[in-house]
Amino acid sequence: MNTQKIGNAIIYHADCLDAFRKLKPNSIDLIATDPPYFLDGMDDGWRDDNLKRKKAKANAVGGLPIGMKFDPEQGRRLQGFFSLVSNEALRTLKPGGFLLAFSQGRLFHRMAVAAEDSGFEVRDMLIWEHNGGQGKAFTQNHFIRKMEISENERKRMIAGLRGRKTPQLRPKFESILLAQKPKDGTFVENWNRWNTGLIKVDFLLECQQTTIFKYSKPIKEKMIDHMTVKPVDLMERLIDVFCIEGQTVLDPFLGSGTTGVAALGMRRKFIGFEVEERYVKMAIERLKKFL
Repeated sequence: MNTQKIGNAIIYHADCLDAFRKLKPNSIDLIATDPPYFLDGMDDGWRDDNLKRKKAKANAVGGLPIGMKFDPEQGRRLQGFFSLVSNEALRTLKPGGFLLAFSQGRLFHRMAVAAEDSGFEVRDMLIWEHNGGQGKAFTQNHFIRKMEISENERKRMIAGLRGRKTPQLRPKFESILLAQKPKDGTFVENWNRWNTGLIKVDFLLECQQTTIFKYSKPIKEKMIDHMTVKPVDLMERLIDVFCIEGQTVLDPFLGSGTTGVAALGMRRKFIGFEVEERYVKMAIERLKKFL
């Protein structure tokens, strides 16, 4: 396990569960992270090169296994993995501290159950509404054309489908789990002891933050070669709402370092874990601008 300090940030080049054990209990104010979604290779065995080969072949990162079969085992594996993460997140967060974790919509419930079973209070589902991803619905015409039936029967069956496709609407959002470590006493008592547990909300109705955060997907930059990069301004807003200046933000799945960039830019301290060496280097280069 290697660590590197960049100003107010510390980066661990390590598996997140190993790195978590280096942190003291009740030492983190906010955890904001984008964990593996356990969809078509995006799991705890994430390897970027393998995913890129799949994307090049299918022109999309698959939300379903090859053959379009729904595999409930994906959710079970995600829940098992996220239970381990949630246990460590609960231990290291201060009482009243928040866990923000991005999720694919159809597996959100697995992450929520894992966090709740670990002792978190599931507060809400937040929504990152973006400018839309690639549609994944597929026509079934090609399957009919391969069937050993007459041409007239093929035409009849294709016409009978009426252009309908597989049940995958074009995605326009990602869900975010909002979970909270149980407070130490009342909200006021917890705040006085830990400075956590309360959020920043403007009471002017037209400015008040809702559960929907509208931010466009980031424009791809040459140095940010990551398949699921999040926008810095979205992460800045989440950090601003759920913790205060000078506090420590943790991202146990650092990736290209966006959460760290947002945290340092918002005058917070930052800790990040990342297992892939090339992402560690990428994140460090992005964080160096704060030196």
